[in-house]
Amino acid sequence: EVQLVESGGGLVQAGGSLRLSCAASGFSFDDYAIGWFRQAPGKEREGVSCIRPSDGSTLYYVSVEDRFTISSDNAKNTVYLQMNSLKPEDTAVYYCAVDPYWDWARGFSYFGSWGQGTQFTVSS
Repeated sequence: EVQLVESGGGLVQAGGSLRLSCAASGFSFDDYAIGWFRQAPGKEREGVSCIRPSDGSTLYYVSVEDRFTISSDNAKNTVYLQMNSLKPEDTAVYYCAVDPYWDWARGFSYFGSWGQGTQFTVSS
């Protein structure tokens, strides 16, 4: 059974940095893509970034690609999202999820097995 546990949320000032972690278990970490998604109040959930640990392929949502960096520690089965130059509009609940068949064409559309999410707020 896929299990994903997010951590690292909190409160940060605009312009600050934060790193989120997604600890994964129950599947072959190298074979799946792991993605970060976010949902702000009143908005639909959107893809932020994803990584395929087997080869390090990554994908970023256009609004974060120059500020956020996704990485994986394959020995720890953990994916990180380093977020810099944070803006109030980054405030959301952040979730991680997996796609066992990910490639560029699938984008963020087929992720599932959601974690419980971690909230962080960027104050202006």
